[in-house]
Amino acid sequence: MKTDTEEITKSYKTTIEKNILIVEDQFIEAYDLQLILEKANYKVLGIARSVDKALEILETQKPDLVLLDIMLKGDKNGIELAHILKKKNIGFIFISANSSKQILEKAKTTQPFGFIVKPFRDQDILTTLEIAFYRLDYSLESQLLQQLELKNNITNLINSDFNIEEALQAFAKIIQTFVSFDYLEVGFANADQYSNLGIARKNIAEYQIITVQKLSQIAEISIKELNETYKKSQTDLKPIIYTEESLIKNFQAAPIKGLIAHNFGIKSYLVFPILIDSNLFSFTFYSRNFKVYSQENLDLLSTLESSLSKMISRFYSVQPKTFIPKKTPQKEPVKIAETGFEGIIGDSSQMLTVFNYIKRVAPSDTSVLILGESGTGKEKIAQSIHALSNRKNKPLVIVNCGAIPENLAESLFFGHEKGSFTGALETRVGKFELANGGTIFLDEIGEMSPALQVKLLRVLQEKEIERIGSHSPMKINVRLIAATNKNLEDEVAAGRFRMDLYYRLLVFPILVPSLEKRKEDIPKLAQHFIEIYSGKMDKKIPVLSPLALQQIMNYNWPGNIRELEHVIQRAVLLNDGDTIKEIELFSSNKLNPEAKTESFSIKTIVENERDYITYILKKCNGKVSGAGGAAEILDINPSTLNSRIRKLDIKREF
Repeated sequence: MKTDTEEITKSYKTTIEKNILIVEDQFIEAYDLQLILEKANYKVLGIARSVDKALEILETQKPDLVLLDIMLKGDKNGIELAHILKKKNIGFIFISANSSKQILEKAKTTQPFGFIVKPFRDQDILTTLEIAFYRLDYSLESQLLQQLELKNNITNLINSDFNIEEALQAFAKIIQTFVSFDYLEVGFANADQYSNLGIARKNIAEYQIITVQKLSQIAEISIKELNETYKKSQTDLKPIIYTEESLIKNFQAAPIKGLIAHNFGIKSYLVFPILIDSNLFSFTFYSRNFKVYSQENLDLLSTLESSLSKMISRFYSVQPKTFIPKKTPQKEPVKIAETGFEGIIGDSSQMLTVFNYIKRVAPSDTSVLILGESGTGKEKIAQSIHALSNRKNKPLVIVNCGAIPENLAESLFFGHEKGSFTGALETRVGKFELANGGTIFLDEIGEMSPALQVKLLRVLQEKEIERIGSHSPMKINVRLIAATNKNLEDEVAAGRFRMDLYYRLLVFPILVPSLEKRKEDIPKLAQHFIEIYSGKMDKKIPVLSPLALQQIMNYNWPGNIRELEHVIQRAVLLNDGDTIKEIELFSSNKLNPEAKTESFSIKTIVENERDYITYILKKCNGKVSGAGGAAEILDINPSTLNSRIRKLDIKREF
């Protein structure tokens, strides 16, 4: 008779032998791991009981994956080894005796492919490995697809009849999804003068060429001063990333970079130089966010070096000490409309980053986890991912996990056969079956019950469902997008959300910023809703007065875009003229436009009592006793109330 372990092992047998290194200082646990892995047809390269021993093994062998304990003997721990593995492009799974928030936070910084909590079962190990290899395979496949897509697009650009400015704008759109930037500087190193061109991102699809003359105007310095600043600046000869402290130091060594950073609000940049006929040409990607660039960006650009060299040679004439953009006949620039983002309004740097992520992940079939507060527009993001994918002509099925009764959940998701239970009067097709060939969006997945989480994980692993009452599984081809406003790491730590499901969903997370963090988008959002609701109410489109605009800019919007939409809808409904003069926030409460709304403040019991009695007295116009007086409303003796008024020093000026 087969044991449970043998059955599990059989179901997880690998078709290709994978090499695993175990880094674990507890002998019994390390030996158990080795037995589990070898039964499942994995090859164990060795067991290292310290970081130093693991590094010795890595000098001669490269594992496909490392099982890594966080707490190890010696002066180094698993977190430190994880950073080394990441640099070597070796995937790893953490093993820990607990799943506390602190441990998860430390683990997250190293970007592991999984997390196993001790004590573990065979199934925990094998399931986590399967998820890890799924994520690892996607990562490698994604990199190859990215490289192929970029090379093809650059080749098409080289073969175009664009002039230099059109070519740079087209290149900006091509590279933006993979190496995001707010400002891109390109040009040959020139000992005599500054001749680089800049490309500034204005919104999701529009870029502006910044010539030397334009940069001079923006910086409010003469071209002569610009040239002098450039001549004082050192040139980077190798690819490098600057952020935080290194960025500040580089401003001193390369003041031209400091000038650009100051005028465009830059917080990090990446320099990628290329030699063209012994002349140095540099791409410098600038971002308004910290820690945007990584070694992955440098690696990707390195694979494109040959294509980039051909592009530069195509559009630049290289002559001794002068580098002149090749001239082509001027023509009307072709405007390329961005489709797939309908209904998503925003040009802030935070939203442009979200757009980059959407464009990057949409063409693949990988799972996506959308994170963000309630009302931030997570469903719109899911709709965009689907609209930009190869599944766009297939169904997008939306399910709110928080609105489904637990006893109906399995039937709703997977369907049921007629007569499978009391009340099943006809066959029901489940949501996953309806989404076959397309996409299913599971909103508020953090509300899903633990029992249903198990079934969902099985669907993701096996790619098949089984209706209630059916005896035969059904193969499905569905792309999963999930969203939540909860901190799933906290839910995992509390035992309310499965860790294996969490890591399965975490293949490609997208964080949608709150409205408070993207306030520059508020005017456009407000105008968007004004136009929508004016049309629905058959009214002339009004404009926002300066006071009304200041009110909505100063408010912190705890309900995010949904709250803004409702406020604008009400304002349009109540407005009779051509101008919305004032915005009503929280119904009767008018927001002081001169200052940001204060958040909730803690008061003492005495302060709360004083405020409440004052409020009641105002409502009663200062009347204490008699019918309709404050004492009657508060249900206390008038003399007692007078005593409290004196003690609390309440001024009776009503």
